[in-house]
Amino acid sequence: MDEEDEYMKLPPQILNQDTINHIQINPGEFFVSQDKDIVISTLLGSCVAACLYDPINEVLGMNHFLLSSNLPATSDPICISQAGRYGVHAMELLINDMLKQGASRCNLKAKAFGGANILNFNLNSKFTSVGEVNACFVKEFLKNERIPLVGSDLHGKNGLVIHFTSSDYGVFKRKIRKSNAEAIEKREFNYWKEESLQQNNQKRDDSSLF
Repeated sequence: MDEEDEYMKLPPQILNQDTINHIQINPGEFFVSQDKDIVISTLLGSCVAACLYDPINEVLGMNHFLLSSNLPATSDPICISQAGRYGVHAMELLINDMLKQGASRCNLKAKAFGGANILNFNLNSKFTSVGEVNACFVKEFLKNERIPLVGSDLHGKNGLVIHFTSSDYGVFKRKIRKSNAEAIEKREFNYWKEESLQQNNQKRDDSSLF
């Protein structure tokens, strides 16, 4: 078992692990369920994960995303930048799937995690790190959409593994040791490059004249 697999193991506080449906999501993915016996897990560095739930209709979901380099260089809101529009899309994919499975938008609550200072280089913007951008974006989006942020662990210097449970919508979190930070940084930098290229291509497509 490699170290990432070891980190993704469920903590002992989560009971009945033999019967729980354990879902692991990677960067760029999301998952929604009405299952009453499920745990959704992911490993975060500079990326962020929004854990949304409707406690009335018993629907929950999590995403995992990273904004690209197309960031606002001024005091403009992140959500209206090219990268921000990608983040809005990632959030709306999650929310829309939850609505399809019976959630009501007015009941949604959120917990948010990640946005650590893992990728730290010049972004040619007002932000000092990729993690800061992602953390600020998710808070801005939730505020704009009037979805209460009832819990969070954003920014910081360490990566996190989180486990989002359907039993009580709690989130168990575990910090990644600094000795493993290099592997996380390499993975996230490669993903950031891919996302930046993809979002730049999308920007060119959006600008086509017909």
